[in-house]
Amino acid sequence: MVCSAAPLLLLATTLPLVGSPVVQASQPGQSQAGGESGSGPLLDQESEAEESVLVSVYVHLDFSDKTWPPAVSRTLALPAASASSAPGPLLTGLRLTTECHVNHEGYFYCTCLSGYQWNTSICLHHSPCQSSHNHQPCGCLIFSHPEPGYCQLLPPGSPVTCLPTVPGILSLNSQLQMPGDTLSLTLLLNQEATNLSWFLRHPRSSSPILLQPGTQVSVTSSQGQAALSIANMSRHWAGEYMSCFEAQGFRWSLHKVVKVPLKATDVARLPDRLSISCPSPGFQLSCCIPSTNLIYTAAWSPGEGSRAFSFNASGSACFMLAVQRCPAANTMYTCDLQSPGLAPLRVPISITIIQDGDITCPEDSTVLTWNVTKAGHVAQAPCPEGKRGTVRRLCRPDGVWGPINSSCTDMRLLALFTSAKLLQAGQGRPAEEVPQILAQLPGQAAEASSPSDLLILLSTMKYLANVVAKARIQLDRSALKNLLITTDKVLDMDTGSLWTLAQARKPWAGSTLLLAVETLVCSLRPQDQPFAFSLPNVLLQSQLFGPAFPADYSVSFSTRPPLQAQIPGHSLAPLVHNGTEISITSLVLQKLDRLLPSNYGRGLGGSLYATPGLVLVISITAGDRASSQGEVIMDFGNMDGSPHCVFWDHSLLQGKGGWSKEGCQAQAASASPSTRCLCQHLTAFSLLMSPYAAPEEPALALLTQVGLGASILALLVCLGVYRLVWRVVVRNKVAYFRHAALLNMVLCLLAADTCFLGSPLLPPGPRSPLCLAAAFLCHFLYLATFFWMLAQALVLAHQLLFVFHQLPKHRVLPLMVLLGYLCPLGFAGVTLGLYLPQGQYLREGECWLDGKGGAFYTFVGPVLAIVGVNGLVLAMALLKLLRPSLSEGPPAEKRQALLGVIKALLILTPIFGLTWGLGLATLLEEVSTVPHYIFTILNTFQGVFILLFGCLMDRKVQEALRKRFCGAQAPTTTISLATNESYTLEHSKGRSDTAR
Repeated sequence: MVCSAAPLLLLATTLPLVGSPVVQASQPGQSQAGGESGSGPLLDQESEAEESVLVSVYVHLDFSDKTWPPAVSRTLALPAASASSAPGPLLTGLRLTTECHVNHEGYFYCTCLSGYQWNTSICLHHSPCQSSHNHQPCGCLIFSHPEPGYCQLLPPGSPVTCLPTVPGILSLNSQLQMPGDTLSLTLLLNQEATNLSWFLRHPRSSSPILLQPGTQVSVTSSQGQAALSIANMSRHWAGEYMSCFEAQGFRWSLHKVVKVPLKATDVARLPDRLSISCPSPGFQLSCCIPSTNLIYTAAWSPGEGSRAFSFNASGSACFMLAVQRCPAANTMYTCDLQSPGLAPLRVPISITIIQDGDITCPEDSTVLTWNVTKAGHVAQAPCPEGKRGTVRRLCRPDGVWGPINSSCTDMRLLALFTSAKLLQAGQGRPAEEVPQILAQLPGQAAEASSPSDLLILLSTMKYLANVVAKARIQLDRSALKNLLITTDKVLDMDTGSLWTLAQARKPWAGSTLLLAVETLVCSLRPQDQPFAFSLPNVLLQSQLFGPAFPADYSVSFSTRPPLQAQIPGHSLAPLVHNGTEISITSLVLQKLDRLLPSNYGRGLGGSLYATPGLVLVISITAGDRASSQGEVIMDFGNMDGSPHCVFWDHSLLQGKGGWSKEGCQAQAASASPSTRCLCQHLTAFSLLMSPYAAPEEPALALLTQVGLGASILALLVCLGVYRLVWRVVVRNKVAYFRHAALLNMVLCLLAADTCFLGSPLLPPGPRSPLCLAAAFLCHFLYLATFFWMLAQALVLAHQLLFVFHQLPKHRVLPLMVLLGYLCPLGFAGVTLGLYLPQGQYLREGECWLDGKGGAFYTFVGPVLAIVGVNGLVLAMALLKLLRPSLSEGPPAEKRQALLGVIKALLILTPIFGLTWGLGLATLLEEVSTVPHYIFTILNTFQGVFILLFGCLMDRKVQEALRKRFCGAQAPTTTISLATNESYTLEHSKGRSDTAR
């Protein structure tokens, strides 16, 4: 069988080879038929007699009357010749492959006939006859003048079908994909293939859409195999799938049709619930479905006394039911959508009959027509033309109409939203389609008239931002201007009628806008920089720096309040690598801070803050990568109140966003009263002004300095006292443990107060090593003071519980040292490592723990716990004192020993407990100045309290001092503060003391 071909540019002949095994196609002269002929490729073939081969010869036929003879398009069978009549190969057939037509402009449109195709090398240099994607089989090209080219024969296939052999097989898991399923297409190749691409042609669409990896699309390839997987199938993924590739010098395309049934949410019901009063003139029900490649019919039930009909509108097929008689009782109507081979899709619509005595809302025709509706039901009305959705109005239980809620959305905006969403999923060409969608957004923003329009617009911008970030698309100035114009219009929308209602549905709508704009403004092409653009609510400045960037980058905006920002050169230097260009984009969004939800991160509490009315976004792009690290200094002008330098953290509250102060701190400007912020990262910044600022009165600062000075002096006196009386007061083990703990408390508190008093002289901030060291030492030393207090309490508690058990000094003292120094060192080290990277370690402008974050609680928590343990020891001592046991020794001795324990705990424990209880109270925003003053007095005078109540009120210390300075005789019998054991001083020691 000879496979058919057709007209011009190639003559293909079937030759039975007879005679010489080597045949060369010759080039004859001018054709007598008015045409030209040229030689084609050489043929070298060895074969047996009567074997046929295909020889290609280029022949250009030019018909003077411009009429194509139909006979030429048929296979030309030449008469057979005997082998003896011809010395060489015999021409037995003629098949033409290419047909060319000349248009009125003189261009040649050359089409390949069945079984032939243009070679890919020729396709790359000529335009296709019809605009199509570059991966379709090359069947028609445009030539500016006749060229010696021709369509080539595709690899031959079966002699029965006469179809070419495609070098691959395309298979799929199922032609019918249910909603939510995962589609899998697999291409098996038997030849080496290149330029493999996947396409989808939607129903009733002529142009295929490129499929690329996205949130739903994944593409894999390996040796001899390629696969396409699409997750969560829906009607948007129904159509004809094409796998296009190049192999054997040709372009190939394999096709599979996939059908996806509709789901219930694809069906629009109007209404979905209706209450009517009978008798009524009748009512209409409808269910509308979008266009699909499946054929659907609708059957209504019940259908008695009704008339069903259908119509097409705005790309949807609507099935209507006109009910002419009012049903006798409440009825559930069902719209059964049926498609061959599928289970019916049942869509219910509830009809409620209003009975006599039911509470109803009256008919209202002020804006829309609202019929009489039963109380508790929602009346529905269609959207205006060009919009999709429903208008709803609740009839309250008392028979009063509620507000009108509209979900109507502009259909053009919905189309843009769907395109952007499918771009993110993997359909389309982002570099081409993102600018096209951005060009249409300003007009849609100007026409937005409902909260649904606003939310859909914000979602569209979010999807575009995701696509740009993932594909690393660079936008030109025109696209960026369209984005900024859209943003300006969105920020200028009416807050009451649009933003408030939109935020009631999605409180994080403002955060969505900020994230989208943040992402998109960083995508300006380098060749379009520098670029500046200004609108009432949006101000942008973008600059491009080469390797030789200036020492510091600074930018200013004429806003109210005026805004300035600076990035030091040492922060930009690490970004330059081998000539990398740096792009710095600064964007001011006015009014946005008031549209963001009132969410606050750690250290900001739950109070409401005032904002300056603007948000500053700074981003740096080094090469093709965005950098989030960098030091930025911002001057927000003169602001009243207590400022908090913050940024919008999109990761807070499970992605809903919130204000955070991590890595940011406020600083006093050196030459002006303006508010200056220093942040260690790049993002969207602003200020939060607290209405309940912590009092910063000069009297408190003076009182702190005086109290610390008095405390340091008292602790030095305490050390001097111990220097004089140490041998006298530590003559038994319990007294030694107690005074050793007190001595270490004095040393730790003295060092801590000295460090805290000198810390204001150090440069504040997390970048100052001296400030970090001072904060760490203060944290450690203050904690060590309280842990030594705990060690003292534990020793005394042991003596109260186990009166006759002696404590070995060589075991107890090392344990006290570990508890007094190792535990606070662990707390201080963990706090530094945990909160310093988060920017929550230092308080703004001070070298002390952040009072709003978790760092401060790692100090206050252990302190209050120790105070609580001391309280338990105090209660235990009181019980022992009030209920003495006969077995514990003489009551008088027992009472005298316990009084020494109670004396220290009864005074110091309430003082320390009250001090840090007030310390927690001062963290509250609404607290008055009184707790601040009380806390300052109790905290700074701790050294004085220890001198008075821990040292000088001790009887042994008093007796030793009297003996030292007054020469009074000390008693020969001493009672331990924690035990009943008594002993008599050595006579030699007594005589020695008397002699002195």
